[in-house]
Amino acid sequence: MPGRSDEALLCPSAQPEMPDPQILGVVSVGKDKPLVTYLSEHVAATPELLAQAAPAAAGEVFRLAARCETSKCTHFDGQQCRLATRIVEMLPEVAENLPPCIIRRFCRWYRQEGRAACARCPQIVTRNDDPDEVLKKVAGRPIAPSAGGMNETAVS
Repeated sequence: MPGRSDEALLCPSAQPEMPDPQILGVVSVGKDKPLVTYLSEHVAATPELLAQAAPAAAGEVFRLAARCETSKCTHFDGQQCRLATRIVEMLPEVAENLPPCIIRRFCRWYRQEGRAACARCPQIVTRNDDPDEVLKKVAGRPIAPSAGGMNETAVS
């Protein structure tokens, strides 16, 4: 992976409004939760293609990749993606073998966390309107008030 600067790495959980997004995979319902089925070729995430997700949001149906926005992203701490760290630390592996991936060579999560990120990646859905408490912590979203009445947030 030498020769690719950190600024040119790809985010494997991009938002549709990020510049030049591509479709990394399609979300399907697994046994009891969503799983991503990865594409085998590059497909631009055009507005017309993303509109086909309706009435669902594009991030519920598609996993997108785009250039990592580093300091523009709330998950980036100046050197690393805290989301990738939390995914590896808090979620179980769901893939025994590395899933096929068209961006692995340039993926920020893979560059940072290696195979451990790839083994957990298929369970990541960019938009989930009903996440459980673990997924809220992984995403860095606020969780329910603690017994002491203080509103806790995920450890970043």
